[in-house]
Amino acid sequence: MVTRSGALCALLLVPLVTYPPPPSSSLPTAMSLAADHQGLVVSASALVPPSRVVAADSVGRYRWPVDGQPRPVRRFDPPPRPWLAGHRGVDLLAPAGATIRAAGDGTISYAGMVAGRPVISVAHADGLRTTYEPVEPAVTVGTSVHAGTVLGVLLPGHAGCPQAACLHWGLRRGDDYLDPLALLGLGRTRLLPLADAPLSAGRAGWAVARRAGRTRRASCTPGRTVSASPARPKC
Repeated sequence: MVTRSGALCALLLVPLVTYPPPPSSSLPTAMSLAADHQGLVVSASALVPPSRVVAADSVGRYRWPVDGQPRPVRRFDPPPRPWLAGHRGVDLLAPAGATIRAAGDGTISYAGMVAGRPVISVAHADGLRTTYEPVEPAVTVGTSVHAGTVLGVLLPGHAGCPQAACLHWGLRRGDDYLDPLALLGLGRTRLLPLADAPLSAGRAGWAVARRAGRTRRASCTPGRTVSASPARPKC
């Protein structure tokens, strides 16, 4: 038989579940977080290391290395580790013998054979370096070039090209390979200065929270205390 005093003691031993109201000002808003991270790098698919992006002020200074607007037949696909296989540039479809031009102002830093393929490299003032292969060079090392200067002619036989000839266009900063299409504002990753191109509050908050390691589970409400059980996640 359960006495009244025994029932009261049992009731006092039951853990309480409290639900205080969510704080209105303790959590930073998406826009306040974004304001503290000027020049945040945002990708359409994921955040990337700063060394793997092109500065916003470089976009617009470059042009296609082939006349017209060539069709990319193989995209930039860098490996997760430097020593693994990947595609460290883009392949642009063009006919054999097509004129290849400098994508931007710079100086010829290399014109010769690399692993049996003729390669031209142009060093640019912003610290970037563009490469072009397989191209029969019409320039020599040390020559100053401008965007549109003829570098040479495209040769056939590029590995992996679906037709007779493709230009393999590469971009590097130091030892890092970058997406050359980003020079034209067409790459998958771009640098978005928040002052000039504001993000939506939701996307900015997600990006900054992920960068700062502050992501929360969707089923958890800030400021809400829940009991630990298999059916309810812990915040």
